[in-house]
Amino acid sequence: MFWPKSFNVRNRLVLLGLVIIVIMILAALLAPLLTPYDPFLHHLDEGLSRPSWSHPLGQDRFGRDILARMLYGARISLWVGVSTALVSLMIGMMIGAAAGFLGGAFDEILTRVIDILLAFPGILLALVLMALLGPSLNNVILALCLVGWVGYARLARAQVLSIRERTYITAARSIGATQKRIICSHILPNILPPLLVEATFGIGGAIVGEAGLSFLGFGVQPPTPSWGAMLNEGRQFLLIAPHLTTFPGLAIMLVVLGFNFFGDGLRDMLDPRL
Repeated sequence: MFWPKSFNVRNRLVLLGLVIIVIMILAALLAPLLTPYDPFLHHLDEGLSRPSWSHPLGQDRFGRDILARMLYGARISLWVGVSTALVSLMIGMMIGAAAGFLGGAFDEILTRVIDILLAFPGILLALVLMALLGPSLNNVILALCLVGWVGYARLARAQVLSIRERTYITAARSIGATQKRIICSHILPNILPPLLVEATFGIGGAIVGEAGLSFLGFGVQPPTPSWGAMLNEGRQFLLIAPHLTTFPGLAIMLVVLGFNFFGDGLRDMLDPRL
């Protein structure tokens, strides 16, 4: 009853997504203040302890506090998600915009390369790259970027192909505007909004990708806390200690849901038709 009339259900979902994102970021940044426990400290005599007042989310098989490991693991997930999305966005935008603007053989070759890469599941390509590069945090980001730029390039190319034929581009050429000015002043500002929306969804996808690689043992290596690695460590204790996998799984679901809600609302805000 206190919401303004213009604040509909979709706006509430956007706000919910933003709240989830802010909470996750603050939790990751303030991890040392939110828990007194060291995420690497073992207490073997307390292994697989259930949630209690002293350990709200319980302890893993080595007696490490799960809340502490989840808070520090949020840093890994958010860093991988944001850095992968930004690097993939920059690479994909430059390559896709160049292909759409220049056209010709370069556009044809790039389109075929994109089609070939999109024909394979991204997680399989990332696994192959991780097998070649070796498991580490930097290699996870590199592998996800090498897989993730394709979607941004395809979207950027499609946007440029649409924009370069519009009347204001023809008018800019007719008054002697250089190619550099047309790209920087007319094309890039118009293709950036949909790419930013795609990047918000890409952050969630990169978080899931990092969790999947860590779950399979190709991502962040123990004892570094990672939500995917925590799922892998807890799967053998599903029946006797389900809290080992429940809380990391919920964290992954919530943060991806938050970025998806926020991206959905950002798309509506940047779309003049809505």
